Amino acid sequence: MITSNIKKIMEEKKFTVRAMNAATGLSLETINRARRPGINQCRLCTLEVIADFLECKVKDLFEES
Repeated sequence: MITSNIKKIMEEKKFTVRAMNAATGLSLETINRARRPGINQCRLCTLEVIADFLECKVKDLFEES
């Protein structure tokens, strides 16, 4: 199973969903879906935008358990 680290990274860096929304233009729904522990699917371009905002690599956004 692949789990999302996005929520954890956002909390560590003290970024809010609204701040990410304002900076990236991603919808609140998209951001909230990506922050869920188990994520079904997400486009690579969306992951790239999130990783750029969080100043990390796409591979850091998820881990396999």
